[in-house]
Amino acid sequence: MGTPERQFLSFDGRGSGRAVEVLGDLRTADRVAVLVPGSDTSLDTFGPSGTAYKTLRGSAQAVHEEMRRSAPRGHSAVVAWLGYQPPRTVSTDVLTTGRADEGATELRRLVSELRAATPSAQVSLLCHSYGSVVCGRAANQAGGLQVANIVLYGSPGTSVDSAAQLHTTARIWAARGAQDWIKNVPNMLLGVLGTTVGFGPDPVSRGFGAQTFDAGDARHSDYHRPGSRSLHNLALIALGRTPKVPHG
Repeated sequence: MGTPERQFLSFDGRGSGRAVEVLGDLRTADRVAVLVPGSDTSLDTFGPSGTAYKTLRGSAQAVHEEMRRSAPRGHSAVVAWLGYQPPRTVSTDVLTTGRADEGATELRRLVSELRAATPSAQVSLLCHSYGSVVCGRAANQAGGLQVANIVLYGSPGTSVDSAAQLHTTARIWAARGAQDWIKNVPNMLLGVLGTTVGFGPDPVSRGFGAQTFDAGDARHSDYHRPGSRSLHNLALIALGRTPKVPHG
């Protein structure tokens, strides 16, 4: 991570670690995408330069390259945001909003910093898996969340009943790949011994009220795969363009 060409807004190697890396030039960007990762993400899986798309850094690189391919004359930047401690998939933390609440505060701080640094840029949050819970909690805090788009994909829920309950003027998008195992996870919201378990309705359901888009045949960890329909549509949303809608 110490190579000169890499741009970190922040880095903390203590514990499981925190890192916020920028791909592209924030000073000139008119479109900024922030990748908000889900469970099992840490400094160990953040990824080096040139890494595969299944790491956070590799995912950010894939999104940035797709944005540049789709808008070669545009000015875009992508932020790989590991600003919280995601839960492990095999843990009780992954069933509650505790880690998401911690992350929500840090995500709101990042958005404020981006808006101050690039006031004319359109900021989009790309929220994968448990990261969609983080985005939901950030948008549900007082004062809302001043971004253009909030994109929920591979999501277990957001801890609210509908997109209308998110305190934001952002357009809410949702998608799930045809081969994503998350579709088999029950969408529930239960009070158990003073703790809320689960995250509520499926964001791709009609009743939730998000604008759905086509994620093709993506598996849970494949949404950022180069050449995929899901990656292309994520880039289009971040660019402020209309993506393909689901089939059927």
